[in-house]
Amino acid sequence: MSAFPQIDAATVARYDHPGPRYTSYPTAPEWGTLFGRAEYAQRLLEAGRDAAAPLSLYFHIPFCRQMCSFCGCNVVIARDQSRADDYLQCLSKEMELVAQQLGKRRSFSQLHFGGGTPTFLSEPQLARLWAMIRRHFQPAPLAELAVEVNPLVTTASQLRLLRSFGFNRLSMGVQDFDPAVQEIIHRPQSFELTSNTVAEARRIGFRGINLDLIYGLPAQRPETWQRTLEQVLEIRPDRVAVYSFAYVPKMKPHQRKLPVEAMPRGEAKLSLFRSAYNTFVGAGYRPIGMDHFALPEDELAIAQEARTLWRNFQGYTIRSATDVVAFGASSISDVQGAYAQNTHRLADYGSLIARSQLATERGIVLTEDDRRRRQVITDLMCNFWVDLGSDGLSYFAAELEELRKLETEGLLRIDRAEILLTSLGRVFVRNVAMVFDAYLRAASGQRTFSMAV
Repeated sequence: MSAFPQIDAATVARYDHPGPRYTSYPTAPEWGTLFGRAEYAQRLLEAGRDAAAPLSLYFHIPFCRQMCSFCGCNVVIARDQSRADDYLQCLSKEMELVAQQLGKRRSFSQLHFGGGTPTFLSEPQLARLWAMIRRHFQPAPLAELAVEVNPLVTTASQLRLLRSFGFNRLSMGVQDFDPAVQEIIHRPQSFELTSNTVAEARRIGFRGINLDLIYGLPAQRPETWQRTLEQVLEIRPDRVAVYSFAYVPKMKPHQRKLPVEAMPRGEAKLSLFRSAYNTFVGAGYRPIGMDHFALPEDELAIAQEARTLWRNFQGYTIRSATDVVAFGASSISDVQGAYAQNTHRLADYGSLIARSQLATERGIVLTEDDRRRRQVITDLMCNFWVDLGSDGLSYFAAELEELRKLETEGLLRIDRAEILLTSLGRVFVRNVAMVFDAYLRAASGQRTFSMAV
């Protein structure tokens, strides 16, 4: 693996502007309320016609005991675990409504508990949720069952319970081990606690263990960040995600409490990612997509080598299930060529479900053009390569003309219908992907995105 490219300040300034992360295409700002409950129900009905195909399931557990000031997720702050009882009842009812539409299509190859903090739930609540899921859905052979955990509220007993259900993947937020940074972001999490939680998870059979880091947080300095990287190497997780901090105070008002003057920006911020890249690659990890790293034997590394890596709202994956069905407030489904998002507010979600209605708030049906562009953008974001196909030279003629400028700037190479990103292009892969975003070209109003660096 090559070292991180040297990038001067002028290059950073040229490409460091707001842009989508492309967890979806079309991106969320393009979705609308013309797509609602009836439209989602119809898509589920269509999905049910392929009864043998496994689904990907997502469950959003929004509860957290406290608000981390960097957080970009849809969360509900609660101290009392009983707050989740009514929510679990809603999830049960929503599963019943969705299963009615899906007919006999009930197996899943992926299942993900996200949040919030899924381990906010007590052991009896976790057992109740799992029993509800199994009433309606069954895991396919070799299914991937993943859970996001916070070591501050996760017990060894909870991990053992989840493992007994068949959960085999685990992801854990770290952000930064430096106490000064942790104090600012309200996330006091020691290296010892994190290391012990990973060790216990490994002991009972979890694999593909992932740690999340964030660069660009207030008070991060090169020397303390490097110490965090070295501590992560001591744990040696199977995977590491190194996310750029998305500072979007208009969308997440609690981020306004953060000291903006203490945030590294531009070249200083990029240097933090450079350190992470060189540290993990130097220790034998393979760079995955735009911000992940995996050990060479991990299936993500193998998939990227074969150019078959995929990406959905839960992250990079080797399993591109044809339909992603999501449950809970704010959750996003990707079913039969349409995105459908549930209402964000807990009260609205509960009220709709209680009336035996799906909680879909907005969505979009992908056109054929959307589908083509989504495939191109996904290949670029996952595999740093795309083959536009036999008719791609004419279909994407305008985009190729724009890409030739990026080729002269050293971001990519064009070989007939194939586009291959260089090491520089991998750093600015979002900028390359934006060339294929038809909605950005047509946008007349403001779109709120995080900075590319």
